Amino acid sequence: MPTRNVNLTTEQDEFVEEIVRAGRYQNASEAMRDAIRTLQQRLATDDLKIEILRTQLKAGLDAIERGAFTEIDDADLDAALDGLAADDAT
Repeated sequence: MPTRNVNLTTEQDEFVEEIVRAGRYQNASEAMRDAIRTLQQRLATDDLKIEILRTQLKAGLDAIERGAFTEIDDADLDAALDGLAADDAT
């Protein structure tokens, strides 16, 4: 297994020591590997969210190009948003 030297802040080092002492992990390496797995999962989730946002943005821009939208005056904006919120609640 490859070895890496990692510089931690004092607070991070104390946290790792604390969770190892509490028996949550057998050693600091196990805790760090779990932290890296969690980071990998979070980054993958972030990438998926960005892809979904890009897809939704493209769909919205395509709808605008087709003229498939409703224009709302500033005076009616609050009521329109309230209506959307009510629709989402049901």
